[in-house]
This record gives sequence, C-alpha cells and structure tokens, in this order.
Amino acid sequence: MDTFEQNLKQTKQKIHLAATKSGRNPDDIKLVAVTKNVPPQKIQEAVDKGINLLGENRVQEAATKVNIISGCVNWHLIGHLQTNKVKHAIEMFSMIQSLDSMKLALEIDRRAKKINKYVDVLVQINIGRETSKYGIDPDETEDFIKKVANCKNIRVQGLMAIAPFKENPEDVRPYFSMMYGIFSKIKKNDIPNVEMKYLSMGMTHDFQVAIEEGSNMVRIGTGLFGQRSKI
Repeated sequence: MDTFEQNLKQTKQKIHLAATKSGRNPDDIKLVAVTKNVPPQKIQEAVDKGINLLGENRVQEAATKVNIISGCVNWHLIGHLQTNKVKHAIEMFSMIQSLDSMKLALEIDRRAKKINKYVDVLVQINIGRETSKYGIDPDETEDFIKKVANCKNIRVQGLMAIAPFKENPEDVRPYFSMMYGIFSKIKKNDIPNVEMKYLSMGMTHDFQVAIEEGSNMVRIGTGLFGQRSKI
C-alpha cells in the first residue's frame, strides 16, 4: 500500500468514526481532496484510487491541471476568487465554495448569463471574524444570501468556513457549532433559489470535530498528500 492509499484509508476511517459518533451516515460526508501544490501525476493517482472531488485554491493553478486529469471528477474552487478571474473560474469549476461579496456574486451572475450556465456556489462565512480571512460576517449571512438569491444564474448550495487555527481541535468546536446553527436556520427559512445542501467545514487538523458538529463536506490536503512544497 503506497503512502496516498494509506492516508486515504486513514482519512476515511476518521470520517467514519466522526460520523458514527454524531449519529450520521458516513456516506453522507463528501471528501474534497485539496490539490494545491500537488503535481498532476499525484492528482491522477488519487483519482485512479477513487477520489472524485478535487479542490483548488487558485484559478491559475487549476488551469494547468483541469484538462490533463482524466476520470469522472468535479473541481471545486475553495480559495478566494477575484472578479477578473470569474470568466475562467466558471468554465473550469463545478462549484465555487468561496462566494464572499455581492460584487463577486454580480460578476459571476453576469458571466454565467453570457454562457447560459447556472453556477453552484457556497457562501463563505468568516466564522472567526478574522481580519486575515475572507468571508461574510456571521450576523450578515442570511441577508447576504437573500440578496444573492436574486441572481438568477447562481444557485446557492450551502455554506463554507475556515475556522481559526487552534492547536487543540476541540477549541474550534464552538465555531463549527455556530456555523451549523446558521446553516440550519437558513435551511428552515426556505429562501427561494437557495438549497442548503452542503456545509463545507473542516480541514486536515480539525475535520473530525467539524463532522461531529454537522459538516457534510470536508477539505483535506495535507492529510491525503502530505506536506507539499510549491510547484
């Protein structure tokens, strides 16, 4: 068993444990393999071993990979998207997990109309209110989503967050719990043109706690591919 296969097996076991602990079906948890700084050859090996969701942080890096990776895969943009990169992003990615401003929403909608496409997005929430991170303020989430819902070529599919880093993942639990509360409230309100399907939260260091608190989509890079250097 090679290193990636071993890492994948261990990650799936951890997902299973966390889901079971919280009384949920492990099959309902989506695993997004984060391919930032991962060479195409390693990405292809991951796809060949069953990975079907790939997450990239940058449009430019994804452009060098999307067309050379074969197999039944979907690419998600999980990093900040600049408005001048929207045209290329909506052509490459099946989902943009990082919608973080009305300006960006309007540009996605405008570009999507031009090519007669509906773009699936997750709204990024700055759950820790960190100045170093992008995202909507937690208190403004519902109002923001109601505005985005008016963009006819955008389909809001849920929320995404990057929790503050804490050495002990247990210290992040309150942030994930807060995210689930926001997610559940918006889901109950049944806003037109909004389907709260995915709560994307949890990365290598803290994804088990995230799952226990309601995440159904985790973004794992280092846990699968190991430490990566820039390529």
